[in-house]
Amino acid sequence: MALEITDQSFKEMVLNSDKPVLVDFWAVWCGPCRMLGPIVEEIATDFDGRAVVGKVDVDNNQQVSVDYGIRNIPTILIFKGGEVVDKIVGVASKEVIAEKLSAHL
Repeated sequence: MALEITDQSFKEMVLNSDKPVLVDFWAVWCGPCRMLGPIVEEIATDFDGRAVVGKVDVDNNQQVSVDYGIRNIPTILIFKGGEVVDKIVGVASKEVIAEKLSAHL
């Protein structure tokens, strides 16, 4: 299950993680985000124990969204060692997302 990441928990859950972290920036009203949601949940299950998978609701967590220049959603950022190492804007297949995340394990 993907974790809910907030402005308050972002540093601890993402930047300080000893594992790669996939963060899905989304919103309830965003149709493409709802299409991507189940894929992100599958990725969370598939990578359990090897990577952290979380979601940031951009409406409720605007600071982190501004900090990382999120202008279009859905956007997925992959972090490793507290730095952004990959980015996907828009809906992508499970295979594409898994391949990008696997590259940072």
